[in-house]
Amino acid sequence: MKLVRYGQFGQERPALIDANGDRRDVARYAVDYDRVFLDAGGIERLSRLTKDEIAACPLVPKEARWGAPVARPGKVVCIGLNYADHAAEAGMAIPKEPIVFLKASNTVVGPYDDVLIPRKSVKTDWEVELGVIIGKTARYLDSPADAAAHIAGYCVSNDVSEREFQIERGGQWTKGKSCDTFNPLGPWLLTRDECGSPNDLAMSLTVNGQSRQKGSTKTMVFDAYFIVHYLSQFMTLEAGDVITTGTPPGVGMGMKPTPVFLKAGDVMELSIAGLGTQKQTCRNA
Repeated sequence: MKLVRYGQFGQERPALIDANGDRRDVARYAVDYDRVFLDAGGIERLSRLTKDEIAACPLVPKEARWGAPVARPGKVVCIGLNYADHAAEAGMAIPKEPIVFLKASNTVVGPYDDVLIPRKSVKTDWEVELGVIIGKTARYLDSPADAAAHIAGYCVSNDVSEREFQIERGGQWTKGKSCDTFNPLGPWLLTRDECGSPNDLAMSLTVNGQSRQKGSTKTMVFDAYFIVHYLSQFMTLEAGDVITTGTPPGVGMGMKPTPVFLKAGDVMELSIAGLGTQKQTCRNA
């Protein structure tokens, strides 16, 4: 299934994509796509809906805003330098263990919402990433093979980053990652049963129509299952938590001979195979 949310920010309603590609409001079956819904087996319940039951659900107006496909998560956990070629362009060694940092949960916005360039920012950057949404509590998993059962699904994530804040202001990655609107998600959550392997998905990002990033999740240093298992050794992952798994090469910071960063009016477009396309316009905060 492709799960989506729609409506004004903070007032989103749950929906899904039907066989015709239309959004259908499923609020009669779910209050929201959040920790409570996921913990209670909500995806399994929705998966049992018949075609007639889905067809009876109200159509979402085409002009309705697309929200993030999950409600505000308890936490957003990020993995850095998880593509060998991206580590090379950043001039950093391939990590022996995942580099872990947190991103504020209020960075999560819809896939077509504007991205705000922070005040005094001159180094706001783009990062297309595979987003992993946790489906049930994961704590001290025995192996990566156990991880799949704890994943609800996958989505496109734009891990927007302010490089000066991240690197030049005391080495605190979190403060360069946690500005408002710095994590557009969606357009949909593709449930794990329909995704197949998340470890071989083509990825791309353009800025103003120019190709900037092209890659595949198959070149990740640590794959999605390993990451979930690894994180579960250090923290309890809860339903609705989001993990962003790293970015392939082509970020603005790595462009030669001169880095290129985002400015007001720039348009980013991101895609991952099977997970859809998102698009944001940048404007000043």
